[in-house]
Amino acid sequence: IGHPEIFPLLLTAKTQEIFNCRPDEDVTEENCFKCIKKEDIIHDLKRRAKSSDFHPFKKVILEYPGEELLVVFDPNFQYGQNFYIVASEEAKENFLKSLATAEEREEIEEENREETLEVHKPWVSLGSEKEVEEESVKERDTKIKYKISRARRKFGAPITFTDKNASDEKESYAECTAYEDDTFSIKMLERDMGVQMVPKLRETSTQTKWTYPKNASTQYCPRQLSNEAKAESLSSETLKKFLTGVHLRMEIALQQNEIMNVFFDDWKALAEDQEEGKPDVYLKAYQSFTDVQYLKNRTISCIRWHPTIYGIIALSATEQPSYEEQVNLSNKSLLHQSVILLWSLFDPLCLQLVLKAPEDIYCFQFSPSDPNIIAGGCVDGQVVLWDISKHEKKLESTKPVADEIIDSSEGEPRAVAAVVTEPSPKQVQQSRTEPPLVRHCAASSIPYSHTKPATDVHWLPRNLEDNQKGGTSENRDENNLQLVTCSPDCSILFWDIPSIEHREKFLSEKIKEEKRSHMPPDDTDTDEDLDLSWKPLIKINLRERDNNTEYGPMRISLRKLQYRYKPPGKAKSLRALRAPIKERPYTEMSASSSKNLHVLENISTDFFVGNEDGEVVYSYWQKKIDINSAKPHSQKYALHTETINTLQTSPFFKDIFLSIGGQKFAIWKEGVTNGPILQSSCSAGRYTAGQWSLTRPGVFFIGRDNGNIDIWDLLKKTHEPSHFQNISKSIITFISPSSASAEQHFLAVSDNLGVLHILEICQTLCHPSSNE
Repeated sequence: IGHPEIFPLLLTAKTQEIFNCRPDEDVTEENCFKCIKKEDIIHDLKRRAKSSDFHPFKKVILEYPGEELLVVFDPNFQYGQNFYIVASEEAKENFLKSLATAEEREEIEEENREETLEVHKPWVSLGSEKEVEEESVKERDTKIKYKISRARRKFGAPITFTDKNASDEKESYAECTAYEDDTFSIKMLERDMGVQMVPKLRETSTQTKWTYPKNASTQYCPRQLSNEAKAESLSSETLKKFLTGVHLRMEIALQQNEIMNVFFDDWKALAEDQEEGKPDVYLKAYQSFTDVQYLKNRTISCIRWHPTIYGIIALSATEQPSYEEQVNLSNKSLLHQSVILLWSLFDPLCLQLVLKAPEDIYCFQFSPSDPNIIAGGCVDGQVVLWDISKHEKKLESTKPVADEIIDSSEGEPRAVAAVVTEPSPKQVQQSRTEPPLVRHCAASSIPYSHTKPATDVHWLPRNLEDNQKGGTSENRDENNLQLVTCSPDCSILFWDIPSIEHREKFLSEKIKEEKRSHMPPDDTDTDEDLDLSWKPLIKINLRERDNNTEYGPMRISLRKLQYRYKPPGKAKSLRALRAPIKERPYTEMSASSSKNLHVLENISTDFFVGNEDGEVVYSYWQKKIDINSAKPHSQKYALHTETINTLQTSPFFKDIFLSIGGQKFAIWKEGVTNGPILQSSCSAGRYTAGQWSLTRPGVFFIGRDNGNIDIWDLLKKTHEPSHFQNISKSIITFISPSSASAEQHFLAVSDNLGVLHILEICQTLCHPSSNE
């Protein structure tokens, strides 16, 4: 009140550090003001927007005519906050002049005080001269005077030196004998002591017991009794008394032998877990991959092994945006390429394939039925498909020579031994060439895709159609293959797979579009693009309208689904489904086609999701008549403190799954509603990735933010990892195991520096016990 040019301002610790106005360090009660450039405050408003402490006074700052604003430290909270700004040049000058006047006044007072102190006053004795006199050194002993004389006539006389014995003349020889000074002698009391220098002796004797020798004999042949003697012995009273007395103890002893093993050593059984009996557990470094062109300053987001070709591994990478790039997305660098890289363990010097993508790939999966089809989720929410069938022979050519055995159950060759051979000169020449660049053959329509990054993708199995004879037969139509994707935008989308004709037309249009982008503007084709959009079939909305609760799924876990769509009326024949693309436009397979679906039959509607808030949500849904989106019914468990990065079903138990997020992990069982069946305590660092073992049900691997891999063996320990090993200096971002070979099991581990580490798993972690 009365000062309209003063505005109280609350500066947080971060803002104080940015503008160097920290209390008691940069500003104090004496030096309480700080001049801050108007340009720096405007830059802070642009960078931090509403989170800036100057945002409430943005209009005042922009209208300020001067170049520097005066910020004053208010330790007594005179105006209600710890700082206040002066919003006019006149008030600023008056404030600075008042400070200068106060300083001049203080200097004048200090000078007057010093002049007053300089005025001489009469000295009054307070006794200090006595102390000075006592400390001064005074000569108390009388000095000894020596007088040396010589006869006058001997002055200047010549001197003659001769040798003689000094003991002959007493005057010329003075002996200084040593004497004992009583001042430095220490008197000690005398005492008698005795020390035994030799051991004491004593006399002893030993008498051995001796007896007279006697003759002895031993019977070594059995003595047979006659029948009469046997009958007499069996009917004697002595034998009856003996049997009556011992039969109860004998019966108890026999029962104990049947109940337990009396020779079992319990103490030895307790010591089986000692260190000397434990086998070695380790992860052996096998290979490492990186690429300067595609992986520099990027983090690996996903790793997948090829399902059928041994030794082929694929990975995707995303950017590492700084804080400024996250605030201003318009400054995003366009120099890097968004790709998926395919490497081979047997040709690590070069890339095998490079899959080009419209944006960075957050996750991807090989199709289990056709490994040449790869589906990926982009950071902008799009879903992209690749077809690498044309390069399948190139990938297979990198495999080493292996012995093949025909399996009677499958009838297909199975590699049982792999030996890495030296590369031929032709292979070395091929490795130096550029890898083939594969464009994506289908991309989802952006308006119908996720609005946030697609964080997880799963393939669903093929459709099983009922035939006329009552049995089931597998429908080979490609459109029945489906994808499931999830995103933090609270949606789960189900997708069908575009046909081969649609993918080829999409690829040809993509090539034409790239050619038009390199042509001059006048020569561009003016024809409209074909409608090649790819839209989802079903959308699940994870929002509860009653309490405005949103679940942003980061990971999704689905059981093995068996699904079949039942269209209304007569079912279409297989020939009609395989009609050419001209007769059946692809737009009918978009989200609009879901209006014609009557009901979704024979499908398991239960699924688990892990969201951004660290919650595990168990939900089920069902599609009803004339409803495009399904309504879920959810039940959540708040256990993790951070975003869930892993939610994986056990490869051995379909109702057991693992969740990892923050500083905890948990193992859940479907049907158990009171929480997890096993959860860890809070660790010192963060868990960043994890995967189940493919060969042992009780083993899983967890990556940490310090570059360590924790190996958990639930048969040995459940409260701490049985073994841990450092892999990298950076954060572990993804883990993917592989058990394609019976002899070697690999673990692919990626870090935040863009390096892929291939580790060989020891035999102890590969072979399960009999009852595991």
